Amino acid sequence: MSGVTLEEKLKALQTIEDELPAVLIVHSFPDGGVVHMSARGCRELGYTLEEIKGMGQEYYNRCFNPQDVEDYLPRIMELISAPESEAKEISFFQQVRLAGKDDWDWHLSTTRVLCRAADGTPTHLITCAIPIDPLHHVTSKLKRLLKENQFLRQHQHIFAELTKREKEILRLTALGHSAGEMARELHISEKTVVTHRRNIKSKINAESSYDLTKFAQAFDLI
Repeated sequence: MSGVTLEEKLKALQTIEDELPAVLIVHSFPDGGVVHMSARGCRELGYTLEEIKGMGQEYYNRCFNPQDVEDYLPRIMELISAPESEAKEISFFQQVRLAGKDDWDWHLSTTRVLCRAADGTPTHLITCAIPIDPLHHVTSKLKRLLKENQFLRQHQHIFAELTKREKEILRLTALGHSAGEMARELHISEKTVVTHRRNIKSKINAESSYDLTKFAQAFDLI
């Protein structure tokens, strides 16, 4: 649809959007304002299109889980900065707060560039958001992944401060090795192993073997 104006594209979308099993949203770039949302999306959010347009950034704060945004926003920026010949689309999971609900509803969304300026700079993005059945097994898995991502973000700086030796000790501890076994495998004294293990517990604020194992698993040491 090269050469087709935004208005023409929106008109074409409006003729079919009610037939699609998804919500369509068109955003302007770089301000991120909503230019268009299909009627289904407006109904599910509980706002008119004009109300959504008038919210500005508050639209994102009200309707989307900010923890998800931290994950997919960098990918959207990479999509936008990619050369036109290489730009495709990105897909991501996001949590949306629908009208009358306190909990988040999971959606699978796909975003791509809809329109570009004459110099190739993206001016508008289009997103297709498909709700995920809350009873589907993938929903519980997504919740676990979200918790894991939160844990990684909160503890990444701590993991980065661990030395190579401490990471080795942490991995072996999580695997159930004794201090003596670790000493023999790493060719160090048992006293040194005990010291490392004590320092690791202090650094990651671990109170039990479970805490050590959880930390090791989160950072793919085991």
